[in-house]
Amino acid sequence: MDLHAATRSWIEDGFVVLPGYLPATDLAPAVDELGLLFPSAADFHDGADPDRNARFVGDEFDGIDGFPFASPALNRIPVCDALVSLATTLLGTPDIRLYSAEAWAKYEGAADYEQDLHRDYLNHTVLAPSTAPAYRQLELFVFLSEVTVELGAPRMVPRTATTDGLPAKPNFFPRRDTSDTEAGFVSPAGRPDLYREEVPATGPPGTVVAFQPQTVHRGSAITRPRGARFSMHLNYRPAAAEWAQRHAWADRSHDPDWYDFVEQADPRQLELFGFPAPGHPYWTAETLDGVGQRYPGLDMAPWRSKA
Repeated sequence: MDLHAATRSWIEDGFVVLPGYLPATDLAPAVDELGLLFPSAADFHDGADPDRNARFVGDEFDGIDGFPFASPALNRIPVCDALVSLATTLLGTPDIRLYSAEAWAKYEGAADYEQDLHRDYLNHTVLAPSTAPAYRQLELFVFLSEVTVELGAPRMVPRTATTDGLPAKPNFFPRRDTSDTEAGFVSPAGRPDLYREEVPATGPPGTVVAFQPQTVHRGSAITRPRGARFSMHLNYRPAAAEWAQRHAWADRSHDPDWYDFVEQADPRQLELFGFPAPGHPYWTAETLDGVGQRYPGLDMAPWRSKA
C-alpha cells in the first residue's frame, strides 16, 4: 500500500495496518538491542533473572520504557526516515512534533492485557480530538516482533456512523453493563455491538499500525504459551496543535541517554522534539554557545551557518 492509499484508510477507517513497513536497516539493529531493555521471552519464562522479571508482573503498563531508551538503535526508530515520512504524509504537513515514544514488552501470564474498548484522547490532549485536517493527531504501534491474535494483537474498530457519533464521554466501553462509571467516563451500558466490529491488527516484525486518538481500540491477552511481544507506541502531531501533549521532553533532557541521542541526531530529527530549525531567530551567538556547551558532541555547524 502506498502512503496516499494509507492516508485514505487512516482517515476513512480511523486506522491502517502496514505489514512489514519498517525497513530492515532500521528494524534489525533495534531488535538486536531489545535485550538492553527487556528480557527475551525465553529468559522471562525460564526465570533467568527473577529480579529483572519482577517489574513486568502484575500491571500491564509496567512493561513500558519511555524515551530516551538505553538502546541507541531503539532511539533511532521514532526519528527514522520511514516513520517521519509516514507521519508527515498522514498529518499532511512537514512541520510535526513527536510528543510521546514508548517501548513495551508483554509476556504471557505476566499481567492481564485484556482491555475494554476505549479511545486514547484522555492522555493525548488537554482538549478533545479534532477531525480537522490541520489538527489531527497520529498514533503508531510499531511491531518489533511478530504479533498474532494469540500474541495479543490490538483490536481496532473501524470508523462507522456508530463510532463517529460517540460523544466525548463516555470514553471506555465495557462489553457488559457495569456500575463503575468513573464520573461518566465509563459507559454504564455494555457495548457488545462495538466488539462485534473489532478486527485484530496483526503482522510480522516491522509492521506499523497507524490510528488516531479518537479511534476505538483495545489491547488483548497473550494466549500463546511462553509467548511475548515487543512493540513501540509513538505519537506525532502538527506543530500547531500545542494542546496535544503526553510527555515533556525537557523533563527527560538531563538523562544520559538523552545526551547520547541528541549528539548523534541531525537537525531534522531534533526538530521533532522542538529544537528550532537552523535559521530560527532563537539561534544567536548566546544560544549557539550555550547549546554547544550543553551538547559538546553535537555538530553545531548547521545552526551556526544560518545564524
